[in-house]
Amino acid sequence: MTYSELGRTGIKVSRCCLGTMTWGSQNSEAEAHAQMDYALERGVNFWDTAEMYS
Repeated sequence: MTYSELGRTGIKVSRCCLGTMTWGSQNSEAEAHAQMDYALERGVNFWDTAEMYS
């Protein structure tokens, strides 16, 4: 996984982001947890938690 520094915070975030907008409507809670586990196992540490986009 490739990481980028988040501004000048010293925090490194994965260049790949996991979107969560459809969780709860198109995914079950169990499926969401499985997706998070899968992403974490591959080094993803950046979640997009926006509920909707304009």
